[in-house]
Amino acid sequence: MHRGKTVSVVFPAYNEEQYIRPAIEDFLISDVVDEIVVVDNNSRDRTAAQAAATPARVVTETRQGYGFALRRGLAEATGDIVILAEPDGTFIGRDVLKLLAYADDFDMVCGTRTTRELIWDQANMGWFLRMGNWTVAKLLQVLHGGPSLSDCGCTLRLTHRAAVEQIRAELTVGGSHFLPEMVILALRHRLKVIEIPVNYRGRVGESKITGSFSGALRTGLRMIALIVRYRLR
Repeated sequence: MHRGKTVSVVFPAYNEEQYIRPAIEDFLISDVVDEIVVVDNNSRDRTAAQAAATPARVVTETRQGYGFALRRGLAEATGDIVILAEPDGTFIGRDVLKLLAYADDFDMVCGTRTTRELIWDQANMGWFLRMGNWTVAKLLQVLHGGPSLSDCGCTLRLTHRAAVEQIRAELTVGGSHFLPEMVILALRHRLKVIEIPVNYRGRVGESKITGSFSGALRTGLRMIALIVRYRLR
């Protein structure tokens, strides 16, 4: 709980058997995090079973896709404050405290993985991904009147339940380009958004989204198309 408000953490999970339990243990911060929701997105391994052996609550999203999993998590989380994260070892549970430090003043607090000093040696954040994230984020910032943005694809972010309810019915993306839509809709609803630097470590296994050059490029182009399409509406 944070200043009288309950806190939920949402993990989208697809074949994360190896790290799901350590991630839950890392993010289940005593006296701060009240609930962890694991959204099993049709995993073919023992992700759901491993998560069920912890205090986390496991739900299933049968529509395949990163965006669908996060949208299900936003709907299932019961906390006054909802934090999205990844269960693959890339993020650090204590960075939840960084996000919460801004929760009183902002409706959405987004992490950025592009701060060089916080990118760990093993992290999948080479120059192409770093510059690509920065470029797409700046496009969103300019076209939609956002705050200073430097990372279009960082999952680690905080949103108040009241803000989620304002934008949830308008979310449309079910794929890997979901995160910019959250920010665009928040800005369209005149919600207060800020971006802060967070740690970014090497993940366990290969990324389903940016694990290859083609995957990263495809996701980036989808994000750009989404940002431009919303601007033309």
